[in-house]
Amino acid sequence: MPAGVCGCCGPLRPRYKRLVDNIFPLDPKDGLSKSDMEKLTFYAVSAPEKLDRIGAYLADRLSRDVVRHRYGYVVIAMEALDQLLMACHSQSIKPFVESFLHMVAKLLESREPDLQVLGTNSFVKFANIEEDTPSYHRRYDFFVSQFSAMCHSTHEDPETRTRIRVAGIKGLQGVVRKTVNDELQAIIWEPQHMDKLIPSMLFNMQDADDLDRAGHPSTPSGSGQDGEENPAALAENCFRELLGRAAYGNMKNAVRPVLVHLDNHHLWDPNEFAVSCFRIIMFSIQAQHSHHVIQQVLTHLDGNNKSTPRVRAGIVQVLLETVAIAAKGSVGPTVLEVFNTLLKHLRMSVDFELGDSSRRNSSSSVSSVRGRESDERIVQNAIIQTIGFFGGNLPDYQRAEVMMFIMGKVPVYGTPCHTLDTVKIGHQGTKRIQTMLLSSLIMVTSGFKSKSMSAALPPPFLDPLFSISLMEDSELRQLVLEILHNIIDRHDNRAKLRGIRIIPNVAALKIKREKISKQDVAFMKKHGQQLYRHVYLGCKEEDNVHKNFELLFTTLAILTIELANEEVVIDLIRLSVALQEMALNNEENMPMSIRCGIMALVAAYLNFLSQMIANPPFCQHVSKVIELRNMDAPYLLPEHIFRDKCPLPESLDKDDRQLYFQTADMAECLAGPGYNAERLSIPYIPQVTVLYTVGKIIHRCKQTSRDRLTRRKSFVDTISLQVDIMSSSLPDKQPELAEEITFETLKKAIDTTGLEEQEREKRRQVMEKFQKAPFEEIAAHCESKANMLHDRLAQIFELTIRPPPSPSGVVSISAGHTQHPSVPVYEMKFPDLCVY
Repeated sequence: MPAGVCGCCGPLRPRYKRLVDNIFPLDPKDGLSKSDMEKLTFYAVSAPEKLDRIGAYLADRLSRDVVRHRYGYVVIAMEALDQLLMACHSQSIKPFVESFLHMVAKLLESREPDLQVLGTNSFVKFANIEEDTPSYHRRYDFFVSQFSAMCHSTHEDPETRTRIRVAGIKGLQGVVRKTVNDELQAIIWEPQHMDKLIPSMLFNMQDADDLDRAGHPSTPSGSGQDGEENPAALAENCFRELLGRAAYGNMKNAVRPVLVHLDNHHLWDPNEFAVSCFRIIMFSIQAQHSHHVIQQVLTHLDGNNKSTPRVRAGIVQVLLETVAIAAKGSVGPTVLEVFNTLLKHLRMSVDFELGDSSRRNSSSSVSSVRGRESDERIVQNAIIQTIGFFGGNLPDYQRAEVMMFIMGKVPVYGTPCHTLDTVKIGHQGTKRIQTMLLSSLIMVTSGFKSKSMSAALPPPFLDPLFSISLMEDSELRQLVLEILHNIIDRHDNRAKLRGIRIIPNVAALKIKREKISKQDVAFMKKHGQQLYRHVYLGCKEEDNVHKNFELLFTTLAILTIELANEEVVIDLIRLSVALQEMALNNEENMPMSIRCGIMALVAAYLNFLSQMIANPPFCQHVSKVIELRNMDAPYLLPEHIFRDKCPLPESLDKDDRQLYFQTADMAECLAGPGYNAERLSIPYIPQVTVLYTVGKIIHRCKQTSRDRLTRRKSFVDTISLQVDIMSSSLPDKQPELAEEITFETLKKAIDTTGLEEQEREKRRQVMEKFQKAPFEEIAAHCESKANMLHDRLAQIFELTIRPPPSPSGVVSISAGHTQHPSVPVYEMKFPDLCVY
């Protein structure tokens, strides 16, 4: 009998084919025959080796039905496949799965939305099945591409479009669940797949109606039936699930497509969606992977350094959100790298702003340039906020390192440690960067609590900070004082001391304080004079405003609360008396408003100090002076002098002793155990550093010779501190003849047998002098050296700002000053370095 005849005879066909044919009714509307389906299932379970043939035969029937548009039979075939998949869990199911995936692919390739949804639902059911053994040859490349295309459906009918997109997202979710836990399917994390998966989810999350929902990623969105049919909610859940399963090695491939998508769709400005995406990322990934995300954003920021300011500001704000979440957990080794990158972009933003400002002076498009400048300010403020927030959430030990790191970036005149090229950015750019870095330091130090001041204020941090505080800029001095308040105030008393005033009852403020520790006592012995000098010199600046005096008062009060023992109290009273004498003598020719402000500051502080040490005679003396000032000289009190249009006197009368705090009276009040009142008779003399003096010279030289001595400006900026070397060029010193170098001279220079003994004897004498000599003698000795240095520097200052001689030979009088007679050019004497 021919073989073709056997195929036509039903009883001679294989049993699995007859069982498969029986599940299809004559009318597809009747649906799957349940009894016949049970027989087929029993047969498949009993003979698992037949599963591959059953699957292949079902696939053939389904392919014919799809081509012939008999969609009812297609639905029945897929239902049968689903039931067989759920019922059979054996080794032989692997070939059956291949037939199943082939049929799903057929449905997804069709252009009918119903068939695409049907195939997707079957694939999702398959994805939820946990297989006993891994598959070595199965790949899902086609399904990733097809489901991603469905996520971007542009069907004309909105409801159909939503159905297709939801099906595509569910399919991607099924792929993720099927592959991410399978080590053999690690290929799913490769860029070619992530570049399809991630943008498809983000595309559906962009719905404007769901932005508010996406802005709260800490709670899952879209639950229940509404969430299942909402593409945005479903895409977000799938996005979370994917990121939650990402290992450390896959973080780069998972985050990079997000950044690319935000670039391609211009979602950095405005950046609400970008912020919501990265909040989802940070809350979904494992905590130990947070620093990898931060690194990716930093790298992307570097890649967009030439983008518009608003784009850069959007990226920085996203970085702020990521570090805000990461700082609560683990940020890994990228702490200083974050700050280094941010400071670099801060410098670049200042360069852009200053460049636009210079172009504005030579261009007619003023409005556009001003708009760019304001945008750059947005970038700078975002960077400062990010630096401050990140630093403020770090542990104290890391925060101290960050404080040192930022301070090392602050440009300080006269110190070699700063890393910014202040010549290129100019005075305005330098001040701008100083202001912004100090503002970020304020945010970093906010809430900083250190047990020891020596650890919180080490010399590498304290010295440049005080150098900035002595610059002739009131805003910078205010920032420095606020930084000191954040570090020194460990009990949060600043809010109670806000505003300079005469406090009637300090006890009512309920000041929190502890006994000063030995470490802090040692700190004040070492750095106390530095703090006092900072306050003293900061008071006499002519551009001081009300806020400067308020911050100076708070500084003195916090020093009293946190670091004052009996010795420090005496030093602070000596400092107050010195400030009073400075205002009375007015050797600095200060304005009357500044002098009265200093007197008011002294009154407010001594009133606070007298009540803090609880010394009744001292309190009575201070109260008596304040009462007399209220009646006769209200301009010497803070409540009056800092008001608008306060009448000022023409001069301060030194002879009216009752209006001023007297050293003898205060010493008498403090006489007794505890306080060494005799030290009050020693006037306080600030130890002015060479750096401060040279800084003043540099600043004044820049102000006075900016127009007429432009060629000398660079020379003034590089004044050497080695004064002895320059002494040979002073007018009152004749250059000495160089000694003739002979063999005997060289022999004497080499012979150093007696020099070592002389050096040891000299050191012994110096140590003995400082150990046994009285304090007044030591102070006088140091003062004489300081005066000599002052005189030498004054001579240098006179030389550097003197106008060059004119060859005209004309003697003239200008502005009341006699000009020196000019000399001919051929008789001018130039320095050796200027002669070629």
